[in-house]
Amino acid sequence: MSEPHVFLVAAERSGDLLGAGLGRELRSLTADKIRLSGIGGSAMAEQGIESAISIDGLSILGWIDGLKAYSRVKQAVSEAVDAILAAKPDVVVLIDSWGFTLRVAQGVRAADPAIRLVKYVGPQVFATRPGRAETLAASVDELLTILSFDAPYYEAHGLPVTFVGNPTLERLPRGDGAAFRSRHGIAADEAVLVVLPGSRPSEIRRMMPPMVEALKRLTRGHDDLRLVLPVADPVADQVDAAIAVHPVLQSAIRVGETEKADAFASADLALACSGTVVTELATAGVPTITGYKLGWITWGLVRAFNLLKTPHISLVNIAADARLVPEIIQLKCTGKVLADEVERLLADPGRRAELSVRLQAVTSEMRGSGQASRRAAEAVLAGLD
Repeated sequence: MSEPHVFLVAAERSGDLLGAGLGRELRSLTADKIRLSGIGGSAMAEQGIESAISIDGLSILGWIDGLKAYSRVKQAVSEAVDAILAAKPDVVVLIDSWGFTLRVAQGVRAADPAIRLVKYVGPQVFATRPGRAETLAASVDELLTILSFDAPYYEAHGLPVTFVGNPTLERLPRGDGAAFRSRHGIAADEAVLVVLPGSRPSEIRRMMPPMVEALKRLTRGHDDLRLVLPVADPVADQVDAAIAVHPVLQSAIRVGETEKADAFASADLALACSGTVVTELATAGVPTITGYKLGWITWGLVRAFNLLKTPHISLVNIAADARLVPEIIQLKCTGKVLADEVERLLADPGRRAELSVRLQAVTSEMRGSGQASRRAAEAVLAGLD
């Protein structure tokens, strides 16, 4: 095939970044003799993949948020399927975002079974809802997984699986902490706490209140504590609205994503919403406290049906089989508890140093042989032979 046509689908920021990396490697491997189309955000657009539809409002987590956004998701699925059918690609790569990409896959398969469908990042069936493995196997032709232990769950249902590695572990460049401190007037003897309240609007809504309360408590007791707030582009408006009404956030150093690596390199520790950023922080060796809150009805269903099958929620902890990153979840996720956990690490530089070494060692093992985006691109192209 002289010029294959690949259509990438991403519905939220983490998938958009994966899609950008995949698109870049697809161009490299084919000497740019490839046609790339897609649905995504700003990162994919920077790789020349303009989104066929808007992905605003598609970054959803939990049943209740899903129900609230049902009409928007349904419309977006229809628009996405129409865009793919009109483009007539050789392969569609559906990146993360389980609910949205599954429905897109099912729509495309029903309309044109000849289009090859590849899922890039499967749902974490080892942790919850194992029936999704069978559902995915019936909906796509191949799974590219970022987790080395995923394959048996899916292969049992006849779905071919290729482990490519986790691009998140390679994405963040080595930062310059000293330069960041100099740039922002942070003294060498001041402690830096990086604060990351989430990358979805729903996460900002739920995690900002306990984080703000935690920061109030921490800043009252530590004159030498500097707060750094790296803000992800998709939630910049929500974070800036919170900054406008919370004086403790106004005292923080607010930076964009271009300074994130330097901010992490300058950090003594972090307070973060659970998600991809926790893995990024671990890669940089930053001791982290993570928190998470689901909607109450969603949490009630998780508890009632015992849907959580693992003792950990962070991939780093799952890979290490140890609580290297303290996880403060749901009812326990209060400002006081978050502040107390941060205080313990602030008071124990030896523990912070130990955690930094262990976090980097675990993420090094998770990385495997590296070049995850290239391996994903190779797998996509191999399926077109």
